[in-house]
Amino acid sequence: MKRSILVLLIMCAGSSLQAQVIPNFDFGLKAGVNLSKLSKENGFSSENRSGYLAGIWARVGAMGLHLQPELYYTVKTTDVKDASGQSLSVDFTSIDLPILVGTKIGALGIGGRINTGPVIAFVIDDQQSFENAVGNSTRFNYKDQALAWQFGAGLDIKKISFDLRYEHGLSKISRSGYEDTKLRLFNFSLGLKLY
Repeated sequence: MKRSILVLLIMCAGSSLQAQVIPNFDFGLKAGVNLSKLSKENGFSSENRSGYLAGIWARVGAMGLHLQPELYYTVKTTDVKDASGQSLSVDFTSIDLPILVGTKIGALGIGGRINTGPVIAFVIDDQQSFENAVGNSTRFNYKDQALAWQFGAGLDIKKISFDLRYEHGLSKISRSGYEDTKLRLFNFSLGLKLY
């Protein structure tokens, strides 16, 4: 009995090691939700609001490490109030390109991942709604792209993956008025491995 258990453990360990050493390629779809907030500088407050994302991902790995580029369409939304209490709803749409590096631990199609890397967001549309005319003084003039850094963890179960990430803005997103404003967000996504 002890030998059977020992043999089974060695086989599982060997399978895990082989899965991490042999080069592999995965490709799939992903969709999820995010909570966005702007950094609190220049005398305004920002409240989290939910948005969404949808796109594709790929993962190339060997020797226990992987590179995971992704491309997704995302809508980020937040509420902003200036010092006088004027409210502004900020929604912007972007194409995001994260390039993550990570590692995976697990075997037999089940495993946990951690990853980190830069994200560049290309803003393709922005919408801002004001509580009243005075709110126009707090209008954000978005840059065409923004740079951020993501930190995350994930779980793979066969062809399904779950990811939870934090994104910390590195570049300022506004050209005028609120030049020091950076984006902070959390996102949760569900992925489906196609290949």
